[in-house]
Amino acid sequence: ALIPEGVAFAFVAGVNPVVGLYGAVMMGLVTALVGARKGMISGATGAVAVIFAPMVMEQTEEMDYDFALTCLFTGGIVMGLMEVLFGVLKFGKYIRLVPHTVAVGFVDGLAIIIGEAQLGQFYEGSGDDKTLLQGVDMAVMIALICLTMAISIFLPRLTKAVPATLVALVTVTTITQVLSLTDVHHARTVLDYVVDMDDTVTTLAAGLPSFVVPSFRWEVLKVVLPYSALAAMVGLIESLMTLTLIDEITETRGRGNLECVGQGLGNIVTGLFGGLSGCAMIGQSMINVKAGGRGRASGISAALFMMAFVLFGSKIVEIIPLSGLVGVMFVVVWATFEWGTFSLLRHIPKVDAAVILIVTIVTVLEDLAIAVMVGCILSSLAFAWKVGKKVHCNTQIDEHGTKVYQLEGPLFFGSAQSFKTLFDYRNDPQEIVIDFRNSRVHDHSGVEAINNVTERYAQNGKKLHLLNLSAECHKLLRKAASVIEVSVIKDLDWHICDDALA
Repeated sequence: ALIPEGVAFAFVAGVNPVVGLYGAVMMGLVTALVGARKGMISGATGAVAVIFAPMVMEQTEEMDYDFALTCLFTGGIVMGLMEVLFGVLKFGKYIRLVPHTVAVGFVDGLAIIIGEAQLGQFYEGSGDDKTLLQGVDMAVMIALICLTMAISIFLPRLTKAVPATLVALVTVTTITQVLSLTDVHHARTVLDYVVDMDDTVTTLAAGLPSFVVPSFRWEVLKVVLPYSALAAMVGLIESLMTLTLIDEITETRGRGNLECVGQGLGNIVTGLFGGLSGCAMIGQSMINVKAGGRGRASGISAALFMMAFVLFGSKIVEIIPLSGLVGVMFVVVWATFEWGTFSLLRHIPKVDAAVILIVTIVTVLEDLAIAVMVGCILSSLAFAWKVGKKVHCNTQIDEHGTKVYQLEGPLFFGSAQSFKTLFDYRNDPQEIVIDFRNSRVHDHSGVEAINNVTERYAQNGKKLHLLNLSAECHKLLRKAASVIEVSVIKDLDWHICDDALA
């Protein structure tokens, strides 16, 4: 299952398929050796390939293909360094802060982007001379894509002894070779695609990956930094979500921060040896775990088999039809897209539905990182608004004539305005107590709201006291003591002390 997708994702990124296969080998091997989640398979992925694809295309047009490759490999190394830093700083736990609605919108948008990237293969020619395939060429292209998808989707229902995508590619490759030999039709192949990029290439034959000297010149770094940051973020989100899924299946717990370091080291090594960067692969990881692959040996052996294929199977890769790879990618799109989204949108709060749609749209129109950030911000604001409206209080008058407000709900920036409307500043007695037994002050906005209420009572010649503050609330008030003056009491019997002193 790794081989066809390694080739297909290189195809998405606009680079030689060998680069994708090297990426699958190096990422798989390094993460299997040093990653925290045993049994998880990593390699070159569509999520990362689709991020670097615009950079490769842009630099190939503005400079040349070699410079684009330099940017790709350096970008992978920088991506890896960012991931290592993320793990060292123990930020892996923050993946739990990504809401499910954001994750759904993210994967839906990712699926659309990957699918959209395949549409270029329905054209022939390049640049301004591109024209849509016509007649027999279009018919054969569509037929082979449909056949690839049908085998990939339905074969697993009959047997899982062999990877369905591999069987699909072997089948369509055989068909196209027969059509070519009989002069009925010549389908564009992987080799044709590579020759279009570099007409000096005549074969995909490759040896062991060789060390690539990275370039950290400013002209390279200024190109790669935004793409690397985005790829690191997306790669870690995919990897940590995959880790969480495997944790649930195996009923064990992986170490997120260590996995971030492992993913980072994998991308650094991949960049140093001329491979396409990547992350954890959900589909392949599920295949491995469900087949009983729970240790490091499964990932290591998969990477070594991949390396053997790179060394001895290049002639096979050369004759794979592009229609077959497009079919494989459409299956990836089918599997990636959350089809339950359409039903989900009708059964969840409107705010959550809006977040899913907005994240999906922003992912397609802008990029994945901005989409995730926008989604998290919108979800946070929606949550703050919802919780903020729940703050309320019960009131009573004690034996001393003091009015006690028993506050319910959290006091923070989202509830500060509602909190200030709870009090009857003009008609309350001279002494007022706010009981925080069932409430907590969470931020400076909450403290400032208390100060505002205190001042409004003072303007009416009345005194406000705070009761049952938690240790955290006391700490916040102490920090703000230079600008905020409030009266904190331990219990409602403070009147007794005042009377005794009098």
